[in-house]
Amino acid sequence: MKAVILAAGEGNRLNPVTSSIPKPMIPIAGKPLLEHNIIGLRDAGIDKILLIVGYKEDIIKEYFGDGKDKFDIEIQYISQKEYLGTANAASYAREFVADDIFLMMYGDIVVDPLIFKNIINEYHKKKPTGLISLLEVDNPYNYGIISLDEEGYVEKIIEKPSVEKNLGKLANIGIYIFKPLLFKAIDLTKLSIRNEYEFTDSMAILITELKGTILGYISKNLYWNDIGLPWQLLDANKYILEKLEEKKKGIIESNVYINGIAYIEEGTIIKSGTYIEGPCYIGKNNKIGPNAYLRPYTFIQDNCHIGISEIKNSIILSNTNIPHFNYIGDSIICNNVNFGAGTKVANLRLDNKNIRIGIKNEIIDSKKRKLGAIIGSNVKIGINVSIMCGKKIGVNSIIGANTLVNEDIPSNTLYYHDPYKGIQNRKIK
Repeated sequence: MKAVILAAGEGNRLNPVTSSIPKPMIPIAGKPLLEHNIIGLRDAGIDKILLIVGYKEDIIKEYFGDGKDKFDIEIQYISQKEYLGTANAASYAREFVADDIFLMMYGDIVVDPLIFKNIINEYHKKKPTGLISLLEVDNPYNYGIISLDEEGYVEKIIEKPSVEKNLGKLANIGIYIFKPLLFKAIDLTKLSIRNEYEFTDSMAILITELKGTILGYISKNLYWNDIGLPWQLLDANKYILEKLEEKKKGIIESNVYINGIAYIEEGTIIKSGTYIEGPCYIGKNNKIGPNAYLRPYTFIQDNCHIGISEIKNSIILSNTNIPHFNYIGDSIICNNVNFGAGTKVANLRLDNKNIRIGIKNEIIDSKKRKLGAIIGSNVKIGINVSIMCGKKIGVNSIIGANTLVNEDIPSNTLYYHDPYKGIQNRKIK
């Protein structure tokens, strides 16, 4: 069976993380989101994958190549020229699919890979026109809701219904199997009120006009996360780290204590006095310590320096320095960030209320009591800076010494505290 992965989107809600890398390439637990899914598909028997790419597609192509040597699977690419909805995106797979059945999924979700094996087996048992993977959720109005008939086939498809309609709790989790008849349904799909070709409309046409059947497969007790908001990266990172197998390829000096599972890549040195509580993933060529404290669910990518500092439940991407008396908790720190001595990130409100965070000009309740900062690539932070919980700092910004960051900082901004004039900020040219 072939697979098609829709991986063209920009992921604006994840800024500033996606300012530098496409959403499917955000690393968690040692690998990009997309790699976790590709490995799962390969292990489920998929032998050919088409990646429909767009935003920063060169990063994806350079990393995965043709897939054969690195992943033992054939990978092809096609560039999405216009963003006209999910049905339009799926239409790019027509020539790749030809006359075969195919699995299709979104490239920004993290799932238990057992889902792939389960739905492939179920499809071959019943051989419907299509299969849609479903999950029972508590907040169905945030998703596309599917109603099934008594035999488990799709009856109604409602995109993000209102709470009052009470249409059930079966959410579409973005993994499908279809016969090529789907493309005829896409051809018949008209623009929606959002001026997009909606994939839910195409599925409805497949059922009503083309007399196809779509089987609903309900995944129970299996992990699924549609990565759309920054803290969901931390949730997915935690899920994968909990399945981590121990590996210690680096150099571990004497007087280092490791409690729990640690995955330590080659070229990394763990210096004396360091305490690691697993599960943790430490990539290649890092310098950890002396006297560092790494707490559970920490992922440190490559070429980082973590000194006399404490890191907890955070994603630290490559070439970042957190060297002197720093605290980072429940945060995402992108590539090439430098922390000055004594800088701390807050991750808990004094009133214990949920952390609220700015997403695309809205303030969103994260539903998290603990959430730190989201810091973009190439940020420089001076000494003794305090960054309040839920704040974002855009790429290429500079934060002056002794500054309290209590608001989101746009990209390319010099932000500092003047003892006479208060907080000052200006664009960096």
